[in-house]
Amino acid sequence: MSTPAASSTVATRILGIDPGLRNTGFGVIDTLGSQLRYVASGMIRSGEGSLPERLKVILDGVRQVITTYQPDQVAIEIVFVNVNPQSTLLLGQARGAAICGAVSCDLPVAEYTALQVKQAVVGHGKAAKEQVSHMVQRLLSLDGSPSSDAADALACAICHAHGSSGLAAMAGVGTRKRGGRLRL
Repeated sequence: MSTPAASSTVATRILGIDPGLRNTGFGVIDTLGSQLRYVASGMIRSGEGSLPERLKVILDGVRQVITTYQPDQVAIEIVFVNVNPQSTLLLGQARGAAICGAVSCDLPVAEYTALQVKQAVVGHGKAAKEQVSHMVQRLLSLDGSPSSDAADALACAICHAHGSSGLAAMAGVGTRKRGGRLRL
């Protein structure tokens, strides 16, 4: 008498992070094969105060989200360079605090550009924020639209889920991709 084979598909929990100095969005999804399931989303609010205090709030907030939802992997959006270099530097520091929160919990971190996230979720890299939010809502069968920061974080997690097969899987988690090419 034979026993049924164990399923070769294992559920993976992904934490998506949209870094911000005031509001860092997070979104948690489960993937099982090509199926996506919403788990949670929200924001880590750093409020007012000195930069070091705000970065600590982000670091501790990411750790708390990880403790609460126990993700297997983390996906974070890469900071873009905007017209104000000071804002870009501050955003980069918030992103660094979020990454440190993840790696201090021994989780692998994958990085994606906004273009890659939009391409994976909407189908083209020049999509508007409203289009991304709408597709996140549809892909995860949500009753309502998540906040902008949470929607961006969920989109980052969806991008990672869609990219975890094919060439992206061969490169491994944490490999930065530029211009659609894998950088080994």
